[in-house]
Amino acid sequence: MPETQPHLPVVLVLAGHDPTGGAGLVADAEAVAACGGWALTLPTALTVQNCRDVQAVQPVAAETLRDMAASLADIEIAAIKIGLLADSATLEAALEILRQRPGVPVVVDPVLRAGGGSELSTAALQATFRRELLPRVDILTPNRQELARLAGADCADDTERAVALMHLGCQAVLVTGTDTPGANVPPGRVVHTLHVPDGDRQWSWPRLPGDFHGSGCTLASALATRLALGESLATACEQAQAFTWEALAHGWRPGHDQALPRRLWRLPAMTR
Repeated sequence: MPETQPHLPVVLVLAGHDPTGGAGLVADAEAVAACGGWALTLPTALTVQNCRDVQAVQPVAAETLRDMAASLADIEIAAIKIGLLADSATLEAALEILRQRPGVPVVVDPVLRAGGGSELSTAALQATFRRELLPRVDILTPNRQELARLAGADCADDTERAVALMHLGCQAVLVTGTDTPGANVPPGRVVHTLHVPDGDRQWSWPRLPGDFHGSGCTLASALATRLALGESLATACEQAQAFTWEALAHGWRPGHDQALPRRLWRLPAMTR
C-alpha cells in the first residue's frame, strides 16, 4: 500500500436497506464516505419502499447479523451508527455487537416511523430500546416526534424529554426540528438542539423548501464520521448539520414525491 494513502476512520453501520438510496444503508455509506470515513455496513432489515412511504419491512435474521459482525472482528472501528431496528431479535443482536466493541462512540438514529407515516416500531420494542440500548448510546439523534415518543407523556417540553432519556443512560441528545418546528422557531428557520448534562446548545439553519427523505440518516452518519475523525461532540454536531444542509440543498427529486439528499454533491454532475 502506498505510504501516501490516508488512513480512513472506519464507521460500523447497522441500518435497514432502502431501495431508493434516500435513507438506510446506502445513505449511511455515502455520508460516511463524503465526510472522510469508510463504512462497514450491516443490514438490519430489507424494506419495500419508495420516496413516498414504506410498504413492508423484513428484519434480517439476528444470527446472520451476528455472523456478519463477527467476520469483521479484525477491523478497527472508530465509531458505530445504528438506524432501523425492526424487531427485538435484531435489537438484541445489535446489543451483542456493541458489547464486543467497548469504548467506541455510538450514534443512534431512532427510526420509529417512516416519513410517509408508516409505523416501524412497537411499544414493546421501544421499551426494550429505552431499557437496554439507551445506556450504551453516546448520542441519540431523534426528531421532536421521536423524542416525545421515547420520553413519554410525563415530560412538559423537549428539555425535560431529553433529560429523561439522559437519566436512562444516554450521554447526549441532538434533537432535530426539521419535521415539527418548536413554538418559538421563526418561519423559514430550522433549529436543532444539543442536550448534554452540563447544558444545551442550539443551531439555526435556513429552512429549505420541499420535503426530504433521508435527512436523519444523513445527519447521524455524518455525525458518527466526525466523531470517528476525533472531533469534539459539539464540533461534530455542527459539522454534521452543515454537511446535511448542503446535501439537502443539492438534493433532487427522482419522481413526484419526497426529494432525496445528494450527499456526493461535490462529485462532478453529468451533463447531456
